[in-house]
Amino acid sequence: MKFLVNVSIAAVAITLVTGGLVLAQQSGSLATLRGTDIVVESTPPTFAGIEEGRQVRNYRQQPPIIPHNIGNYQIDLRTNQCLSCHDWTNAGDRGAPTLSMTHYLDRNGTQLDTVAGTRWFCNQCHVPQADIPALVGNDFRPSSNSN
Repeated sequence: MKFLVNVSIAAVAITLVTGGLVLAQQSGSLATLRGTDIVVESTPPTFAGIEEGRQVRNYRQQPPIIPHNIGNYQIDLRTNQCLSCHDWTNAGDRGAPTLSMTHYLDRNGTQLDTVAGTRWFCNQCHVPQADIPALVGNDFRPSSNSN
């Protein structure tokens, strides 16, 4: 009895899958997000480049935007190349802004000598600035007392 039920369920499943495949094949060509045929080699868009110099923040507590290229920076569990310039031990010699002291606090508010693990991956909050058009419209206006 149990074997007969399993065979019946398998037969229905095979029929539905086969029917679905037939319908998918008949539905037409496959549309892509690129807007070109899948086999056509498309060239990636050119990157506008990094704007040099610091930008004004739009609101209080906004993470500063990175004013230089970080394309080849290694940031992983063991290495963070940002710290070679921005850690408090190196920033003075390198002429780079020092990290905020909040980056040296653990979850309990204890002061650390090294960057806290919760602040290790800089590009979670900080992004490179670039002169490119916005992906979506934005009518954000900072408040008058945001600085």
